[in-house]
Amino acid sequence: MVAPIVDEISKEYAGKLKVLKLNTDENPDVAGRYKIMGIPTLMFFQERRAGGPGRRCSAKAQLKTKVDSLLA
Repeated sequence: MVAPIVDEISKEYAGKLKVLKLNTDENPDVAGRYKIMGIPTLMFFQERRAGGPGRRCSAKAQLKTKVDSLLA
């Protein structure tokens, strides 16, 4: 449900941000490090620091608002 929105955001903000996807089944150590408890979980990083999860950014407008605030 969220994947198509994330893909659209990735295309719209190409060159301004990186969008990465992680398979938590194949990378349980990374999921544990960031305390990922549910899927999907969206995380934002700035300057290699986790900006916190945005788990409820399910609408495209919400996600764009969050990305725009981080890029400002």
